[in-house]
Amino acid sequence: MAAAAVAAEVPESIQECGCKGIRTCLICEAQCHRDPPWQRSLQKPYHFLYCPDTGWAVGAEDSDYEGWAFPFPGVTVIEDFVTPEEEIEMVRLMDRDPWKLSQSGRRKQDYGPKVNFRKQKLKMAGFQGLPSFSQKVVQRMGLYPGLEDFQPVEQCNLDYNPERGSAIDPHIDDAWLWGERLVSLNLLSATVVSMSHDAPDSLLLCSAPYIGPDAFAGSIETPSRSVPCQKVEVAISIPCRSLLVLAGPARHQWTHAIHRRHIKARRICSTFRELSEEFLPGGKQQELGYQLLQVALTFQGRPI
Repeated sequence: MAAAAVAAEVPESIQECGCKGIRTCLICEAQCHRDPPWQRSLQKPYHFLYCPDTGWAVGAEDSDYEGWAFPFPGVTVIEDFVTPEEEIEMVRLMDRDPWKLSQSGRRKQDYGPKVNFRKQKLKMAGFQGLPSFSQKVVQRMGLYPGLEDFQPVEQCNLDYNPERGSAIDPHIDDAWLWGERLVSLNLLSATVVSMSHDAPDSLLLCSAPYIGPDAFAGSIETPSRSVPCQKVEVAISIPCRSLLVLAGPARHQWTHAIHRRHIKARRICSTFRELSEEFLPGGKQQELGYQLLQVALTFQGRPI
């Protein structure tokens, strides 16, 4: 009951809008009679579903590509990463601090340096580290394969709500400052992360594997079918309280998005980002990277 109560809370200032440029939410669409984004752009016609047991993207049922699949590396979903009690406490502590209006119906809290990605400049001023309630979460990440050395230097909390029509456009996170892995903790409700790729080539398909990621590895050399990459969308189901890790091609080649239709209730996503090689030992800005890590891992931060 307690978790449901937290999820059902209506955020303050629900009628305020933070949209800029071409981005919209339900609030500004109603005020300005603007068309929502999904009416202005075509949806991807071919839908595939990511299978965490095999690591492949499988054609949706009752579609032209049912039974066909292709490898989709770089995705890890860790279910039940936090307990319901931990989830309630984390959200309670987040809600003690102010949320800033963001675009496309979101609200946000940033724990990290102030960054100008276009000019590739950042400022330490005001950055006091990640929040205290994330310390145990970050320590727990290190217990999982592939995250043993993960040291986040930034945390961004995003608050989604269906009453605002919250969503986030397809994008690839910056690679000048942020490193190989993007790690996101999904709280309060399940959702779907939609992956797309605008490369002009085609994806080679094989019969969908049924057991193990390597069951049909040999078939990759003699694919039976292909599909234009630009017309494909891969849906990754993200259960409540799970951790999503994007790396490799899923991090650097495929965009990720949250569509409005996949926000059914209040959802909070906490994304943790590590430093790129330029800011790690041996990199051009290793000194600055060291300072950022020293501050981040004090876990004494407040939203900037």
